[in-house]
Amino acid sequence: MDIQRQIPASFDRVQRTQYGYNAKQVDEFMQRARVSFESPQSAARAVKSADVRAVSFDPIKGGYAAAGVDAALDRLEDALARRERDELVAERGEDVWLREIGRLAGMLRGRLHRPDGQRFRRPAKAKARSYNTTDVDDLCHDLIGYLEEDKPLSVDNVRRAVFRPAVGKDGYEESQVDAFLDRVVELMAAID
Repeated sequence: MDIQRQIPASFDRVQRTQYGYNAKQVDEFMQRARVSFESPQSAARAVKSADVRAVSFDPIKGGYAAAGVDAALDRLEDALARRERDELVAERGEDVWLREIGRLAGMLRGRLHRPDGQRFRRPAKAKARSYNTTDVDDLCHDLIGYLEEDKPLSVDNVRRAVFRPAVGKDGYEESQVDAFLDRVVELMAAID
């Protein structure tokens, strides 16, 4: 697998008056990922697909354009997830991988099959930002179709899901929805 396709040498920058990702932070992470990908045994700490999913960069004027960096991170995460799957299958067998996928899918299905409006917690604070319950529930219906009915759904649709804002108990708690969607992305990246 060609790492250059996953991580370009540089990224486009936004205008000096606009905010983008901190270029130094992006470059350092991408270099660490490149070393980890090309020669994992020489990396101080191997970069895993979960690390790519969790990374964030400070906003800075004149930084890297988010769209290009995010697209590279998505490709990198997918490549690492495939490699992690292949390594697990090689070390412990396909049955172990299938059991792990089944366990994770079962956990996710439990929440997905809750009634609309009841899938996630409501924020404890009355004025806290939250996600529109209908938008989140609609994505959950799409996920049920993907997991149980073989309906097509791209992992990028989940990564890029945008929900209308809600306030307090009118919506779902953002952090819980985000954590759930991270696990969904982990599952989809391992399957695809």
